Amino acid sequence: MATSSSSQRIGVVGYGHLGQYLVERILKDGAALGLTLAFVWNRNSDKLKGFIPDELILGDLSSFADRRCDVIVEVCHPQIVKEFGFHFLSQSHFMVGSPSALSDPDLNQKLHQAAQQYGRTLYVPSGALWGGQDIQRLNDSGALKALFIRMSKHPSCFRLTGDVLSDWTEEEGRRVLFRGSVAELCPLAPNNVNTMAAAAVAAGTLGFTGVQGEIVSDTALSDYHVVEVEVTGPGGFSVHTVRRNPAKLGAVTGSATYNSFWNSLLVCKGHGGRVYLC
Repeated sequence: MATSSSSQRIGVVGYGHLGQYLVERILKDGAALGLTLAFVWNRNSDKLKGFIPDELILGDLSSFADRRCDVIVEVCHPQIVKEFGFHFLSQSHFMVGSPSALSDPDLNQKLHQAAQQYGRTLYVPSGALWGGQDIQRLNDSGALKALFIRMSKHPSCFRLTGDVLSDWTEEEGRRVLFRGSVAELCPLAPNNVNTMAAAAVAAGTLGFTGVQGEIVSDTALSDYHVVEVEVTGPGGFSVHTVRRNPAKLGAVTGSATYNSFWNSLLVCKGHGGRVYLC
């Protein structure tokens, strides 16, 4: 249950690179910003020992409510959103770091209803999406006609289901892995297309089935990820943005996205029982 204290209690679910970054920022800068770390959970709790004070380690995620969080941040895997998202929203605001989970229409509806029922906000961080608020405004005005997103990365940066990229070589150059609706893309690359999922949330009238996406493997991209967004409105209106996000080989998340998530967390002050792009 959310507290009435002026200091916000934050629970972090997941301790990969992004989770570590958020925990470190809360411990370092949180006090001055009114943030307190309530707990950290990781599937392998041994990874937390020696890095997180014992009293902040949550061994059983099912007992999260005992920590009385104002905001719970998920930064691990869509499966956690599926299993715990409704329960999180029954007790606190919830920032979903794996919005690809929302491509499941039943889960999406269930979490929307939970936010309304309990008066909590389901926050969707913009992540690597550039211009998300503008897309949302165009959508809300009824003027958004189409949205296309292309994400290009070095093949070592993709985490795909199946063996789509099992045969890549450094000499192959550029390869289109998939092009289609974001609804189809999310199950294929659940850890790589959260930017597209955030865009599908912003473009609510098009949704996951209407927003189109493409993922591209490119061995020339050894230093950054590229995210291209093409927005189409009425009467010939269009916007095309290209975002180059520095990233090391093998990195799922580009370096600039870490600070983007932190800034999104600072927005999570409660925006009523709805979904909110932050």
